[in-house]
Amino acid sequence: MIARHEVGPDKTDIWALLSAPLPDGVISWRQDGRPVARDGKYFARFVAYIEANTVRERLDSVVPGEWDLTLELLPALIPNDGDETGCSFKARLQILGVIREDVGTGRDYKQAATDAFKRAAVRFGIAHELYAYEQNWVQVDGDGKYARPLEDPADAYARRIARGERVAKNEAPARAAAPNEDPIDDVEAATGPRAIDEPSCPKCGGRMWDNRLSKRNPKAPDYKCRSRSCDGVIWPARATARNDAGEQATVEPIAGAGLSELPF
Repeated sequence: MIARHEVGPDKTDIWALLSAPLPDGVISWRQDGRPVARDGKYFARFVAYIEANTVRERLDSVVPGEWDLTLELLPALIPNDGDETGCSFKARLQILGVIREDVGTGRDYKQAATDAFKRAAVRFGIAHELYAYEQNWVQVDGDGKYARPLEDPADAYARRIARGERVAKNEAPARAAAPNEDPIDDVEAATGPRAIDEPSCPKCGGRMWDNRLSKRNPKAPDYKCRSRSCDGVIWPARATARNDAGEQATVEPIAGAGLSELPF
């Protein structure tokens, strides 16, 4: 049992304080996965994260003495080929009698325990805004496991956001949603920074996801519409072929084909 004392704010206010945006300077970036090659350069995906102490400070400032953490070591993981052996914990976080649980993994006990702690805290809204961050691809100095970014990932992401805001201001008003179309899809499709070479959806004219760096199948679409109600895609250009006269003819990419019209 947790010893409780009288708290001033209403519980609704407490949940709002817990899930309030994080202060400046506590968000860091780490590389996620190996770099990929594109046009003779190497790019790696970086993801935003916070330290476990940031979560603890938020809990101590909003609900001091009113939270409790229990960690349970889970059975050892069976590693896949080439993966490092890891461990996992289940975190049980209790705040004012409300319990949230989640599982975290890591290479050692400390990493797995802090991962579980932070994941359980997200279920109370702490640092939930990190999950809204878009993919952040940054150029690195090689394709090795310890390749270094050529610029600060935070600066790269801030620049993309600023560029996207400038582009959004210069864009024409968004098209009206169809009668049977969910307007939330259009809001989600219009958010985030637009790359310089990002095309518009050939079907609805909206934003598109750039899959060129993250796709594993080279035959998969380069771009896919961000709206869940639209199946617009842009396929990669096909190989150069020769026509009947022996002249080279480049086949243009297929734009807007649905999943039922896959060319393979």
